[in-house]
Amino acid sequence: MEVKTFIVDSFTTEKFKGNPAGVCILENDISADSMLSIAQELGLSETAYIKKLEGSSSFSIRYFSPKKEIPLCGHATLAAAKVLFKDSDCDEIHFTNIEDLELVVKRKNELITMEFPVYDTIPVAVPSIMLKALGISELINSVYSEKNKIILLEISDADFLQGLSPDFNALMNSYENINGVLITAPSKKKDYDYEYRYFWPWAGTNEDPVTGGVQTFLAKYWSMKLNKTKMRAFQSSSRTGYMTVELNDDKVLISSEAVITFVGVLMGIDF
Repeated sequence: MEVKTFIVDSFTTEKFKGNPAGVCILENDISADSMLSIAQELGLSETAYIKKLEGSSSFSIRYFSPKKEIPLCGHATLAAAKVLFKDSDCDEIHFTNIEDLELVVKRKNELITMEFPVYDTIPVAVPSIMLKALGISELINSVYSEKNKIILLEISDADFLQGLSPDFNALMNSYENINGVLITAPSKKKDYDYEYRYFWPWAGTNEDPVTGGVQTFLAKYWSMKLNKTKMRAFQSSSRTGYMTVELNDDKVLISSEAVITFVGVLMGIDF
């Protein structure tokens, strides 16, 4: 079997910025083990596998980091949509993920908007060894997204956030049974409301360069703090990336752009 494969830089208009995702277009089903092997071979934070659903214009979508399957991923959904929109006249795509969640994605010119669910957070206490591993001495707030298994830590200084250089071995040993830790701060940049970085050595790579999936709880968190329903978010990783988020009842609309950087074929692999 040959599988057409793309690498797409999401949440950016520049090649080699944003967050690179693999996108594999499947004509036939392949095993989860094969999906994991391909994700490990590509070595990106996530690889999306899309397959047209029989008798419909919708697509199934699954996401794998190099370590495990991830139920929902923002930048890989954006990447998959960018690939499908490239050779299509349609302006709307429907994806269904492994949890039977329908993801509606629309485009207007180069802007792509994804409709994701919104999840609540609950207060959580974090151990001092986690803060030490992250290099953080003072916290504004700490909460937990049960659905995503992600701890959210708010700090006061976006410049300090950008300069963080965690000890990832210590971080891994500081907490169990989570997917990652998200650090956020109010933005000092004129065009943005908040900034964030996401560290997830438990489930993927050390740092996800730009992640959209966390907006399922991060957008609501900042919406309540800022009393705004539409905001601009900036991820201050070394690659950087941006998006607009808008709360709409129980959905968050995540809008940004993407750039296709590589196109190839996985050759002669027995799946």
